[in-house]
Amino acid sequence: MNTVSSDWKLLLAMGGAAVAAIAMIAYAFFRPAENPEEIERKRRLHLNQIGRIAEGQVVELVAHPPEPGASKGLFSRARPLANLSPRQLVSYSYAISGVTYHTAQDITGLESQVRFDRLVAGQPASIKYDPSNPTDSILVADDWSGLR
Repeated sequence: MNTVSSDWKLLLAMGGAAVAAIAMIAYAFFRPAENPEEIERKRRLHLNQIGRIAEGQVVELVAHPPEPGASKGLFSRARPLANLSPRQLVSYSYAISGVTYHTAQDITGLESQVRFDRLVAGQPASIKYDPSNPTDSILVADDWSGLR
């Protein structure tokens, strides 16, 4: 009988751990998905705060039509009609420590920071990049623009 009284503490601890594990698994599967545009906005804000500036240049401006199947799917939410406009992508390049990076940024929704009539290939620009990960960069943020 003495072993039963000492085992209840072990059983209680194992039961608590099992409940915590089940709760974490349920949260991982059922938490609401973050909006990709909100994730991108947070990334831009973070890079705008911590980023270093490098000189680069605009390679091209491309307007991509919206993907026809983007709003279809079992668990996806339908996109409003206003979001079905073409996506504006700016391709740019920059060099850091002798390494040249080529990337693009979706600037849809940042039209207040960009003058499309002045945006041309070969245009010099300032790029903000993460010093610990130079591949992570921005050309335009909500309150900053590297376009000249």
